[in-house]
Amino acid sequence: MLYCAMKQQMEKGPIDAITGEARYSLSEDKLIRQQIDYKTLTLHCVNPENENAPEVTVKTLNCDTVTQVKEKLLDAVYKGTPYSQRPKASDMDLEWRQGRMARIILQDEDVTTKIDNDWKRLNTLAHYQVTDGSVIALVPKQNSAYNISNSSTFTKSLSRYESMLRTASSPDSLRSRTPMITPDLESGTKLWHLVKNHDHSDQREGDRGSKMVSEIYLTRLLATKGTLQKFVDDLFETIFSTAHRGSALPLAIKYMFDFLDEQADKHSITDPDVRHTWKSNCLPLRFWVNVIKNPQFVFDIHKNSITDACLSVVAQTFMDSCSTSEHKLGKDSPSNKLLYAKDIPNYKNWVERYYSDISRMPAISDQDMSAYLAEQSRLHANQFNSMSALHEIYSYIVKYKDEILSSLERDEQARRQRLRSKLEQVIDTMALAS
Repeated sequence: MLYCAMKQQMEKGPIDAITGEARYSLSEDKLIRQQIDYKTLTLHCVNPENENAPEVTVKTLNCDTVTQVKEKLLDAVYKGTPYSQRPKASDMDLEWRQGRMARIILQDEDVTTKIDNDWKRLNTLAHYQVTDGSVIALVPKQNSAYNISNSSTFTKSLSRYESMLRTASSPDSLRSRTPMITPDLESGTKLWHLVKNHDHSDQREGDRGSKMVSEIYLTRLLATKGTLQKFVDDLFETIFSTAHRGSALPLAIKYMFDFLDEQADKHSITDPDVRHTWKSNCLPLRFWVNVIKNPQFVFDIHKNSITDACLSVVAQTFMDSCSTSEHKLGKDSPSNKLLYAKDIPNYKNWVERYYSDISRMPAISDQDMSAYLAEQSRLHANQFNSMSALHEIYSYIVKYKDEILSSLERDEQARRQRLRSKLEQVIDTMALAS
């Protein structure tokens, strides 16, 4: 839900196709600083799966590049379809239909692309003067320029686009073009979309260093944060809750946290911060941060650079919420710390409440834990090579054989289960086998 809300919010405003910067952002590094004028255009997309099905209405911006429009159309048409099973934008052409016969193929770069000195600007809907309410279609990419310009549907196109149509099918990525068509590589032409300054890092760094600049943009970052607040809160609350969650708290979490508390008691560690840090390092910081930053590990989705930058801000806030140290904020603090400064104390309370709720839950017997692990093994029987895992453990045991055997001899629970003699048997059997 957080990922979808974030993606939707970012796409409501301009996103620079080259730098990945956006009008709506949580990350100061990925915020468009210039004022970009843009209009929303509602387009009607012919369903690529079935031309006779109702058209799909899609909201785009007149400053979107052709590829950005294609991606928005694919998102709308294949809503609910896993990303890996959808057609890719690079395999489709965007066709603007004017009346029944006139069809114009739009591309990021073609003969109409504006070049100013050594800057070449990617084509947008505004560049082609696409109007609100236009009908467009996604069609599989054509292979040759000749079959396009010679097909009857194209010959009736508007005369001002005729020259464009002759090269309409040249692939829209620079790499796939022949050097003959594109002298960019030799001439050093730089591509740009909304802002040119991405190449002048020195000037830009100076720009960013100014505190005045940061304060102006903090209000814009805060506005985006406000829109996404509910989704961040919901995610954190679900993760740090034993009750408000989709399923029961996994036994393994309770078992592991109890084990850490036992170890702290055993080694006379009374500092609550140490226990808190152990638990944070085991679960939120090892597992959840990775999932928050990389939702594509869990879901079949595509994460673009602006969504990645915003998820990183949320992941950093999540890490700060698990920390026991006090965060002192000053005028030099990074914007992501300032952004969530008022929320972090609240999130920290949730984390503490979560750990304390778990410690108050009834202990899990070894029998229940064994049954749980057996069930997990059954569910995932074909996903892992257990022989390989056992061999890894065995090579560790051989290396530290004496220490492990004497530890098993000392441990009361291990003595009850005769683990030392069982392990000795394993080692003897393996020695014979080898």
